[in-house]
Amino acid sequence: MRRSGNLITGQELVISAIRSQKARLVLLTEDTGESSKKKIIDKCRFYDIPVVVMGSKIDISNAIGQSRSVVATNNNGFARGLLKKLNK
Repeated sequence: MRRSGNLITGQELVISAIRSQKARLVLLTEDTGESSKKKIIDKCRFYDIPVVVMGSKIDISNAIGQSRSVVATNNNGFARGLLKKLNK
């Protein structure tokens, strides 16, 4: 996913993607700082972008190969598929 250019990582880039409505799904770790978590969740709600809070920074970092606590995808198909899997 990262290699294909569909993954947005890091707080500032994710917030920018939310504002420009390019983000289709935001994943936020449970151990993200409270002020950062609130800021991202509020932005997602305002722009009607799904946000999922789950796992730890270590979990997401291991999955993408970078140390991050927030990631987003701009790929509709991936976002829908992941949301479907998470809702099971």
